Amino acid sequence: MPDPSFPANFPALDELALVEIKSAILAKLRLAIGKDAGMATRHDWYEAAALALRDRIVHHWLTVDKQNYDAGRKRVYYLSLEFLIGRLFTDALNNMGLLPVFEAALGDLGVSLSDLRKCEPDAALGNGGLGRLAACFMESMATLAIPAIGYGIRYDFGLFRQIIAQGWQQEYPDEWLGFGNPWEFQRPAVVYHVHFGGGLERTNDPKGREHVIWHPAETIQAVAYDTPIVGWRGEHVNALRLWSARSPDPLKLDVFNTGDYIGAVAEEARAEAICKFLYPNDESPAGRELRLRQEYFFVSASLQDLVNRHLASDGQLRNLASKAAVQLNDTHPSLAVTELMRILVDQHNCGWDEAWKITVDTLSYTNHTLLPEALETWPVELFERLLPRHLEIIYRINLAHLALAEARRPGDLDFRASVSLIDESSGRRVRMGQLAFVGSHRINGVSAMHSELMKETVFRDLNHLYPQRITNKTNGITFRRWLMLANPKLTDLLRRVCGDAVLDDPSRLKRLEALASDNAFQQQFRDVKYQNKIALARLIGERLHVTVDPTAVFDVQIKRIHEYKRQLLNILETIALYQAIKDEPQRDWVPRVKIFAGKAAASYRYAKLIIKLINDVATVVNNDPVVAGRLKVAFLADYNVSLAEVIIPAADISEQISTAGMEASGTGNMKLALNGALTIGTLDGANIEIRDQVGAENIAIFGMEAIDVMRRREHGLDATDVIRRSPRLSRAINAIGSGEFSPDDPGRFESIAHALRYLDHYMVSADFDSYYEAQRAIDARWQVISAWTRASILNVARMPWFSSDRTIREYAEDIWDVPVRGTQPAGLHEPAAQFGATR
Repeated sequence: MPDPSFPANFPALDELALVEIKSAILAKLRLAIGKDAGMATRHDWYEAAALALRDRIVHHWLTVDKQNYDAGRKRVYYLSLEFLIGRLFTDALNNMGLLPVFEAALGDLGVSLSDLRKCEPDAALGNGGLGRLAACFMESMATLAIPAIGYGIRYDFGLFRQIIAQGWQQEYPDEWLGFGNPWEFQRPAVVYHVHFGGGLERTNDPKGREHVIWHPAETIQAVAYDTPIVGWRGEHVNALRLWSARSPDPLKLDVFNTGDYIGAVAEEARAEAICKFLYPNDESPAGRELRLRQEYFFVSASLQDLVNRHLASDGQLRNLASKAAVQLNDTHPSLAVTELMRILVDQHNCGWDEAWKITVDTLSYTNHTLLPEALETWPVELFERLLPRHLEIIYRINLAHLALAEARRPGDLDFRASVSLIDESSGRRVRMGQLAFVGSHRINGVSAMHSELMKETVFRDLNHLYPQRITNKTNGITFRRWLMLANPKLTDLLRRVCGDAVLDDPSRLKRLEALASDNAFQQQFRDVKYQNKIALARLIGERLHVTVDPTAVFDVQIKRIHEYKRQLLNILETIALYQAIKDEPQRDWVPRVKIFAGKAAASYRYAKLIIKLINDVATVVNNDPVVAGRLKVAFLADYNVSLAEVIIPAADISEQISTAGMEASGTGNMKLALNGALTIGTLDGANIEIRDQVGAENIAIFGMEAIDVMRRREHGLDATDVIRRSPRLSRAINAIGSGEFSPDDPGRFESIAHALRYLDHYMVSADFDSYYEAQRAIDARWQVISAWTRASILNVARMPWFSSDRTIREYAEDIWDVPVRGTQPAGLHEPAAQFGATR
């Protein structure tokens, strides 16, 4: 019997293909794993199946790659410090059209595909939305047949594995490579030298032109590992190239022979530290230095690689911009500006002006934040010590840049200080966001509101100096992962309604609108949601030993823990609701399960305190017999792609409650709405575009708008006026501050209560009453089952615009100037299925 947890996306099985796949798996088991079927573990079977699948992918990959090079097609090089690709096994099976045949073949061999899927660890290559967006974009570029390579770091341990112990977050290494990685190909012949430190020498050539020679003090080798990324229907495959760091001299034998065994491998340990962890703690000087070393390491290796590729096919660099488009995903790869200049000027003798034109025409930059602290800056002293040549290049870029600023606004020193690549205000620091902006021909935001706010806030003066550079490219998600794989039951229902062509053409989801009020279809839609909620309830029970009712409202907030994302507002409303239920237990309360998941940065103490508060509230609420069955709180640890694939299909409510003006876009909002969750949110990021697409009546908007937030902050952060007018809010804050949820340590959350009263920078107290009322309106709406289901169906029907395929098409046409091919929509005139006479 086929496993119902996977979508049946393709035609009936070919018996010859079935026999071939079984033979291939058994051959891999014996010849690659070295095991007999009778002795094989579940992980052995997984690895054998993955290798059998990989063989089929590689044939496509090599063929397509050769065709692209032979045709001289322009390539996209996507530089990102994160790629949150999740598990690749079923993703690749689905995109290759081999999921049913592999499921059947493994079943004949006595192995369950769903069991094998669990053997694959989530690749620990990212943290949150930034990395997941990069993964969606890589899949969409392959789907649209855009020749592309993703560049990043092959982290040994990724971010960290989150454990919750006594309610506190604890961080442990995420050993995702412990059993190896069957998807990657090590390329031992692809090695580049990355340099740090040292000094500079100036020489003159026979024509009198000055040349700068960098004599580095340290050299590290970057070794390539390639992972194939399969597009939909398997027609195109691109590479994700990740760099691992090593020392050119891994063991100093003379030192070893003196008995200094640790000193003998010190250089290797220092090199390998670069790829140990994503985002090492940067509270210490050593941590900050490691962060900068990471960023330069992957940028330098990637640019050396792409330049070598280009020279191998074209022989000269003057046309680089016509054959290569380099996209910088956030500020982390900003050093690409100076590194490309260094390669062109120092290594290939390009004139400065010519090199600058090539650099700007080749690079483009995606900004993901309006938070000034997230627009990285580095001390000039650190730059001078680690990257002396790059600091000189920055100074020269800045000289021309400030001359343009002076010409534009003569004598305006404030304007020059604002746009300068060097911040002189509080110790001299290099502004990486400014560097990326000045060195790129296009700078894009990731939602309409974010792009406009960029022009008005963080890049206001740069936008005046370089008008027309800022554009918008609203984020998107791949429906293959976040609908077909994450929610196969809903996918099967949608195929019956919209036809199989919906798998290729998401716009066919619009056909659901005609059935949004159909009683029979509504019941089938609710049945799918209920089955998904049972699966999540089971997982919560297994992990937390908390029983939750799948008929309750599943209210979900899943994202990294940060003050601006306002998990604190959510738990504050939970406390107020708990108190209200305790006051009137006889009322007919709508049962609700509050579900949280997300990681706080290891050094972000306040965010970790919020996690502790959520868990302490959960302990009290979940064990209070007065509210039993009406309110539960669950914090699921170690949030990753695989956990999201269980939570998202089961969600009824999507919490997108960031402080207005602070969320660039968000993609979790899109994934949840695509799976039928109703959004409660502020007018922030892509929430605005979701409202415009799904209709204002099918989303719950509350709270201040961005302009209101700015005006209130101008008058200070004291929220006592708001609290005085809201007895409900005052009581909830008092409960936090007095230790009602921390009787073992009554003062544990005093700092949170203090901030809510006097330092309300993120408008938690200011937005509380609006949020609480919006939640009670949701309760009322939930009780009208048909109206709730209709709104849920319309959310699914109106989400096609948020496909990452649409986003990538826009990048390709407006920024990269590359042609888009790929699968074409099919079956546009196929009629919708009928689900009874009632409309």
